[in-house]
This record gives sequence, structure tokens and C-alpha cells, in this order.
Amino acid sequence: MKDRIRLLMESENMTPSQFADYLGINRAVISHILNGRNNPSLEVVSKILSEMNYVNPEWLINGNGNMYKDGSEKKKIQNERTLFPENEIKPDQSPAKSEYSTEKTVREINNIVEPIINETNSSLTKHERKITQIIIYFDDNTFETFFPHNK
Repeated sequence: MKDRIRLLMESENMTPSQFADYLGINRAVISHILNGRNNPSLEVVSKILSEMNYVNPEWLINGNGNMYKDGSEKKKIQNERTLFPENEIKPDQSPAKSEYSTEKTVREINNIVEPIINETNSSLTKHERKITQIIIYFDDNTFETFFPHNK
């Protein structure tokens, strides 16, 4: 059956990765099948037959008959999927601008930044830090400690 799956992929011009992604199964599953490590599970066969309902089940399972069902046309699978195929912008169209989304984003940023600035300012004014000691290390492995004069 692995050879028929390979033939099907070749007929559809799909790589093993594309085929696995199209069926919604792990790429390693297809890799193991094609390398002969594992036989196709019922789940894999079911996925192929449900996603590619034009494939002849008798051919896929037993190798009898034609690859495609009689009277059915081979479905062209789009190998490269776009993120937003329905909303493609054509060269002669300009994208619609949304003032609301820009305004909302700026407002959200301002609402986040202002509390942070206020917290920083208030924390600096509440607690004044003072130096308690200074230690200087010398290259001869000695050190001196200095204490500030408290007034």
C-alpha cells in the first residue's frame, strides 16, 4: 500500500510533508509509511479516503482498478496555501484604512504606559537610597572600606 500512497502523492504533485499537512496527520507518520517502517493504519487510510473522496478505495486498499473513481474528476489540490485567500488585495485596489483600530491601539498603549510611569515616579520619591559603605579592592589582594559621614 505504501507504493500506492506514493503514486497518489506523485499524481497530486505533493511532497510527503504537504500530503501529511493536507490530511491533518503528523509528518512522521507518512515518513514511516513511505520508508516501510510502519504499515498505514486504518486512521490514515480513512483520512485519505475522506479528504480525497475521488480516490478509488478498492485501488488504495487492494490495488485493484483505477486510482480514481470512475466518472470523478481529479481534484486539484492547492499546494501553497495563503494566509488570507478570501481577502487578497488586488494591485488596483487600495487597502481600507481603519481609523478606529489605529485610535484604539494608541489609546491602549497610553493606558498601559501611563500607570508604569506613575509607578516609577512614585517609587523613586517614596524611598531615598543612601550609601552605607564603599569597598575598594586593589591588585595586591588588599582592600579598604570607607563609610560616609552621617549628618
